[in-house]
Amino acid sequence: MKALIAYFSRAGENYVNGKICHLETGNTEIAANIIQQQTGADLFHLEPLVPYAETYSRCIAEAKDDQKRDARPELRQYPEHLEEYDTIYLGYPNYWGTMPMVVFTFLESYDFSGKTIYPFCTHEGSGMGKSEADIQRLCPGAKIAKGLPIHGANVKEEKQKIIEWINRR
Repeated sequence: MKALIAYFSRAGENYVNGKICHLETGNTEIAANIIQQQTGADLFHLEPLVPYAETYSRCIAEAKDDQKRDARPELRQYPEHLEEYDTIYLGYPNYWGTMPMVVFTFLESYDFSGKTIYPFCTHEGSGMGKSEADIQRLCPGAKIAKGLPIHGANVKEEKQKIIEWINRR
């Protein structure tokens, strides 16, 4: 059984515990690295060809506009041999109640039939939103496991929660 951790994460200006802070590493990337340490799975950072704005307020405005337009932003690169993976850990921050649209691009670029997707989401109070339903809609042939919502501001302290979620598979 081979596993991949595909995740979108954004460092820089972010909303954390009610205020804007600068993050050297995005919260979802921290969670992805914890999963990688525990599972040995391959890591793949989903990066849009055109990055979101540096400032948080512009970033969320762009993300909301992408969602309104049902955009599919192009990825900088795509995983080459996705067929060799049967387990996908899919990580993302909650943007406007679901995944960033770049994650939609990734999911629509491959056939996930027969694979199990384990979604994990960082958020500042909105949990998984409707992302699990969106993943199921985009990947009808895949098994979608119960997702793990992680409060972004506490991601480093959530290591045990992440390990317990991994071990429930």
